[in-house]
Amino acid sequence: MSKRYTITAALPYTNGPIHIGHLAGVYVPADIYARYKRLTGNDVAFICGSDEHGVPITIKAKKEGVTPQDIVDKYHAIIKTSFEDFGITFDNYSRTSAKIHHDTASEFFKTLYDKHEFVEEVTEQLYDEEANQFLADRFVTGTCPKCGNEEAYGDQCENCGSSLNATELINPKSAITGNVPTLKETKHWFLPLNKHENFLREWILKGHKKDWKPNVYGQVKSWIDDGLRPRAVTRDLDWGIPVPVPGGEGKVLYVWFDAPIGYISATKEWAAREGKDWEPYWKDENTKLVHFIGKDNIVFHCIIFPAMLKAEGSYILPDNVPANEFLNLEGNKLSTSKNWAVWLPDYLKDFPNQQDVLRYALTANAPESKDNDFTWKDFQARNNNELVAIFGNFINRVVVLTNKYYDGIVPEASEFSEVDKETLATVKAYPSVIESSIERYRFREASQELMNLARLGNKYLADEEPWKLVKTDEARTKTIMYVALQIASALATLSEPFLPFTSEKLKRILSVSSSAVENQWADISTKDVLLPSGHHIGKGELLFSKIEDKTIQEQLDKLEASKKANEAANKTLEPQKDTITFEDFTKLDIRVGTILEAEKMPKTKKLLVLKVDTGIDTRTIVSGIAESFTPEEVVGKQVTVLVNLAPRKLRGVESEGMILMTETPDGKLVFVNPDTTVNSGLQIS
Repeated sequence: MSKRYTITAALPYTNGPIHIGHLAGVYVPADIYARYKRLTGNDVAFICGSDEHGVPITIKAKKEGVTPQDIVDKYHAIIKTSFEDFGITFDNYSRTSAKIHHDTASEFFKTLYDKHEFVEEVTEQLYDEEANQFLADRFVTGTCPKCGNEEAYGDQCENCGSSLNATELINPKSAITGNVPTLKETKHWFLPLNKHENFLREWILKGHKKDWKPNVYGQVKSWIDDGLRPRAVTRDLDWGIPVPVPGGEGKVLYVWFDAPIGYISATKEWAAREGKDWEPYWKDENTKLVHFIGKDNIVFHCIIFPAMLKAEGSYILPDNVPANEFLNLEGNKLSTSKNWAVWLPDYLKDFPNQQDVLRYALTANAPESKDNDFTWKDFQARNNNELVAIFGNFINRVVVLTNKYYDGIVPEASEFSEVDKETLATVKAYPSVIESSIERYRFREASQELMNLARLGNKYLADEEPWKLVKTDEARTKTIMYVALQIASALATLSEPFLPFTSEKLKRILSVSSSAVENQWADISTKDVLLPSGHHIGKGELLFSKIEDKTIQEQLDKLEASKKANEAANKTLEPQKDTITFEDFTKLDIRVGTILEAEKMPKTKKLLVLKVDTGIDTRTIVSGIAESFTPEEVVGKQVTVLVNLAPRKLRGVESEGMILMTETPDGKLVFVNPDTTVNSGLQIS
């Protein structure tokens, strides 16, 4: 029996593109779930949109010297296009700057205001005197009072995930000027979460929410057990939705009040476009509401937003909030500010038509219960050892042999052996096996069950060896190929949530239209025939291609270059050393030298052994420049040499001087040498 589902994915901030952490944490699992629910005949509204009122947007606008609207317009277009190109099937991708959202959020606020659901308070907030501005949320940084992280924000610590108020930070600092802020009185409206504590305790802790993921349930329980306190729903900012009640001048709705209402306004926008009624998707108790988020959003979706919905009175509450943990990259935390990320637009450019490879790698290594690490080597292995060698190999063999033996026509099966019957029975069981994992939000487990079906196909062919039997037992060969084609057909349908581009390609190869298989998830379990005898399939084409080491190394090099560029950009100049006298300076004998010979010092990465003509002699100098220059590149170079440095042995070689060098902003070593060629031995003074 079909059911109505409202599925939401966390609204991404429009201050930068989407990266793999966002995909693994929220958007790939949400898309798998939405695609699966559609495939099984349910009524689905899959909703998302750009969150355009966050403080990070105004900070980025200030840095770039543009308006916040310029920033959100730019990144909304980039994000929306990236999602479309990657195959995320939102029914509507909206934005919180849209009029329908401003109207919906304002109306929601006024409803709660009229019902006296807010508490109005005058409190002291952090204020930057120089910037003449209150420091809301990410306009202030400091030390987290709970875990000691020195880079916590005024609304949240990204290290421990705690939700904070700016005034709780230890040693706060303005993100605008760097000044230490003062305290200044201001009036705001608060949602008294303490008023809803009993409801939340009954609904979550004593209700049926123990089927929520342990990380979600545990964090929510901790919050409730700690005691809930009023939470501000307005901010002193000039970018956002104006507070729509008397006394709200110069203030906007707090982004975490405004943003989740974006799910509702996006649903309204979609329904109006499609000629539907939006209300059943949010107000009918028979609708199942599911929020896909990252762990840093748990408190907002499990405590604050439900309290808002309950206070309003006419909305359903979320059935589940399957939040994932964080994804790291090559052993380090993903960071947009440090450019330590794999950006989706870059991936789509570097790996054209390979969306499913990234979807699979992220799903197979999803951070569902703990933080996980994405590495390019694992990405390569998932593609080469699983997608190519297992899934792609099975399909290729089936299609090639069917075209070779039977001109692409599904053969007639004769008597089934016990192996055939067991294999077909196992195929019939796979929809419920995969379904069980998906329904428990174990998408990693579900993806591996899909791969197990491909493994079953490979094992069946390897054991039955139709390429040997074709010359001696034509009837048996036809039966084997018939069974193998049923497995291929099942894979075409069951892979759609996980590998949508592959599924579409496979359906095309098997000459099965997408519309014809839309409801075949259940058919796989109930029907004896998926591809009937006499059906004509198409020609074979590779579903996946091997990814070479060179391609992976290019990505690793790109990350390393990004890391060095970020370090250089954030590198602070060393302070001036202690003052020396003129007499101290005159003791330095710095001359122009010419490198005559160069060779790599054995068993080292950094050292070159140089023979340098200093004008007064030819001497050996060991220099740590091997990672920047080959021996061939430096021979003949004129360099600046400190010639009266005391000799020193390095790896058994006595070095009789020092080459003077510096680094460019991107970390590359360069010679500090004269612009024109001069005689060796010329003193520099």
